[in-house]
Amino acid sequence: MLTVVRVHLPSDIPIVGCELTPYVLLRRLDTTVTTDDVLETFPLDGHFLRYKWYRVHSDKNVAVCSIHPSETATIQCVSCIKARVPVPKSYHCTSKCFSDAWQHHRALHDRAANAVNENGNEEDEAFGRFNSSVSSSASSASLTNGYAAPMYPASIKNGSETWFEVGRSKTYTPSGDDIGHVLKFECSVVDAVTKLPVGQVNTLLTNRVITAPSPVPRRVIRVDGMGHLDLDRRMTSLGTFTVMSYNILSETCASNDLYNYCPPWALSWQYRRQNLLREIVGYCADIICLQEVQNDHYEEFFAPELDKHGYNGLFKRKTTEVSSGNTIDGCATFFRRDRFSHVKKYEVEFNKAAQSLTDAMIPTTQKKTALNRLVKDNVALIVVLETKVNNQPVDNLGKRQLLCVANTHVHVQQDLKDVKLWQVHTLLKGLEKIATSADIPMLVCGDFNSVPGSAPHSLLAMGKVDPSHPDLTVDPLNILRPHSKLVHHLPLVSAYSSFARTVGLPFEQHKRRLDGGTNEPLFTSVTRDFVGTLDYIFYTADSLVVDSLLELLDEESLRKDTALPSPGWSSDHIALLAGFRCCKSQIQRHIKQKAERIIWLEVLL
Repeated sequence: MLTVVRVHLPSDIPIVGCELTPYVLLRRLDTTVTTDDVLETFPLDGHFLRYKWYRVHSDKNVAVCSIHPSETATIQCVSCIKARVPVPKSYHCTSKCFSDAWQHHRALHDRAANAVNENGNEEDEAFGRFNSSVSSSASSASLTNGYAAPMYPASIKNGSETWFEVGRSKTYTPSGDDIGHVLKFECSVVDAVTKLPVGQVNTLLTNRVITAPSPVPRRVIRVDGMGHLDLDRRMTSLGTFTVMSYNILSETCASNDLYNYCPPWALSWQYRRQNLLREIVGYCADIICLQEVQNDHYEEFFAPELDKHGYNGLFKRKTTEVSSGNTIDGCATFFRRDRFSHVKKYEVEFNKAAQSLTDAMIPTTQKKTALNRLVKDNVALIVVLETKVNNQPVDNLGKRQLLCVANTHVHVQQDLKDVKLWQVHTLLKGLEKIATSADIPMLVCGDFNSVPGSAPHSLLAMGKVDPSHPDLTVDPLNILRPHSKLVHHLPLVSAYSSFARTVGLPFEQHKRRLDGGTNEPLFTSVTRDFVGTLDYIFYTADSLVVDSLLELLDEESLRKDTALPSPGWSSDHIALLAGFRCCKSQIQRHIKQKAERIIWLEVLL
């Protein structure tokens, strides 16, 4: 007979909008085991599995801490209630929890008050961009959980508890109605002929359902002194657009061993993917550059979900000389199909470049050693886009408006400074070839795994590396010599350095969040062992001007003694976002080129 050996959940803390799929281990009649689902339509050994989910209502109403959802709340923030912040976000388990979260709460109060003053709809404006995806998930819960609301059976009374059946499939997605309640899962083996259960019913109970903790809301700031730019009003005028860069931390890298300070439920992919999607969609970027996107997550989650929001996507998976398995991460670039069309894609595989380099420069006896050092599977994805208005290509003064977007993830190992610099130099040389063939604005985005002032950062930001730079001392293969070749001629500037060039009181707090020597953010990645900047958005300053930037964070905003990822932050990196417009020199160059073409035609005629 088919028997259930084990039932458990990857995380026992359910989150609104995040699917719950129990692990069910079965033993067959021949004593072999399987985790495959056994449906009534395809019974196994004359039996199938029947599932039921219940929402448990207790006679006692218990509030849950908004910061530590496994703890019962003992304190409620009165200011949150006055500011009409959603009630579940106002609860805390201890006075220390409340004190540590005060900066976060103050930001929520201010955002709610501003939303009331501007629009009179505080919750939609202050929290809607983080909660919209959850709301849509919750509203369709009756469909995704296997049946419609009118089919609910009568409740079951069990002592001081009442059980309400809410699902009859293996997977259940908690809705807003489940917040604060325990869920019960039942799995039973059923005879395929009699339709009656046989053997023991296997059950498990979850902790109380919670709403997904939201990151501290971040505003988009205009750098021309105009102040706050509403996130719900994307720049849509001709020649303006926004771009986001975000390392989302792949599931394979988010191990409990590496991030053991993060609660397991907050590290699970089912939870993080929903939080990431809310955040990414909420910023309404025209172009999205993501790193550490697993190939299965791109195909099964990000591509279909972002398609619903009007994005087309392109993906480049890492190569597999070093990496192994079916789930390998890479770089994904998405763009709004009503703003851009895809013209061309270039895929940069640094492994191929390493092979060409060793064939040309390295003696035969040293090639194996050289390849072991250089072959790291990193890639870059370069996409050429054409601007559209009203879904039609833009003909600006007789010329197509093109944009080149590079998205990369440079090797992480800190002692391989030569490999990092070589990868960045290789990418820039490829972009220079594109620039010589077409007069085209460029963006270079990604996780460069290089801090401000390092050799790779100097090459990107300054166009060269000082021969005395200490990073150049690490070059066992002599691939960086002569040092004079470590240059490029693209007029690249870091977008976030624009904060340092702005004047006025509103920008002073943002300047304090910059490194004084490089004008880069103090951090874009925060773990227990590292706080620093690894992520950048560079642009060609002769053709683009920064119009707006997503505000930077201070460590206080992440709450005291908190490393990433955490319940409110689903990656160990933070998102960067910048708005751009065509600069005057670009327009003048178009006018000049148009005039030259007219004169040339007149000569021919």
